[in-house]
Amino acid sequence: MTLLALMLTVGGSVYLILSLMAARRYLAVPVGKPARLAISILKPLAGADLGLEENLRSFFEQDYAGDFEILFATRTAADPSLPIVRKLQAEFPGVKTQLLEVGEPPYANAKVWSLEHLVSAARHDVLAMADSDIRVSPDFLSTVAVEFADPAVDLATCPYRAVGGPSLWSQLEAAGLNTEFIGGLLVARMLEGVRFAVGPTIVARRAVLAAIGGFPALSRYLAEDFVMGRWAAEKGFGVILSRYTIEHRIGSEPAAKNFAHRLRWNRSTRRSRPAGYIGQVFMNPLPWACWLAFTAWWPVAAGAILLRILAGAYLARRVLRGRWSWLTLPQDFLSLVFWGLGFFGNTIAWRDRRYRLHADGTFTLVKP
Repeated sequence: MTLLALMLTVGGSVYLILSLMAARRYLAVPVGKPARLAISILKPLAGADLGLEENLRSFFEQDYAGDFEILFATRTAADPSLPIVRKLQAEFPGVKTQLLEVGEPPYANAKVWSLEHLVSAARHDVLAMADSDIRVSPDFLSTVAVEFADPAVDLATCPYRAVGGPSLWSQLEAAGLNTEFIGGLLVARMLEGVRFAVGPTIVARRAVLAAIGGFPALSRYLAEDFVMGRWAAEKGFGVILSRYTIEHRIGSEPAAKNFAHRLRWNRSTRRSRPAGYIGQVFMNPLPWACWLAFTAWWPVAAGAILLRILAGAYLARRVLRGRWSWLTLPQDFLSLVFWGLGFFGNTIAWRDRRYRLHADGTFTLVKP
């Protein structure tokens, strides 16, 4: 066991060094010239989550000289998010908006069903798909327009800075996302290029969606965001990790819902990238280093723990322009637990429904 812990600690330390190198390369990407592209913002909604009004308001407050519109989709006319949308429409009459009622989805992925309708109704070629728990600064569209002024860029996925709610579990999850998850994105970008997308905010040209079969082709997948990016890269489109960092307001779930959410994410990731999921054991050397701390290899353990703190702080502060938290340390142990649990089971809970995951990453509804 000590030998195994030593191997995983050393391997994890190498990975942390790679994450620092990858972060430096990412930050060195030059910023292009200002541009004025017409952009459609697509917002699928389902319920009034914590902070929804402030999240949506940030899209209405864009400081952008180009043409843009915001489209919202709900399944029913009784959705709790609608009064908030109508309030913002009245407050910002100069912002072009559309509101769609799309009904119940004929397949498991309700978000994809909403996006399918939103894309059909959108007027512009560049489509910014953003979840309801995303908050942006007024320069979001300006930054995206600069990137898409380059004809070689066809799809951009935005890294995100997670902001936890009042609950401890939410804050722990945010600490992990801001240090561990972002490191994985950057290392993947450095080693194999951007052959993925992450769901909270994706910007794509309409031609990309058409080439991969549109949202009907993605409807069977739980991680439709990852599949979208992979298929786009496989077809030769230019996929990048945007230089714009969004703010992901992850809410304040109690322990049971937070654990279900984490388990869903791990089980989905294991099916989307099986080999990469196994490799995640090296992303988290802290638990193994703590084991070594009580052996003759304690200097190796001390170095790995210090490296984990330094790398996490650099990623959180320099890349995501946020802050590092000491909660990262206990979160690393939780992360390892859920990584292990992700190897077992094939069902997930999502928005009060239960689904069955299949080996190819698709999923089907089991019962409400």
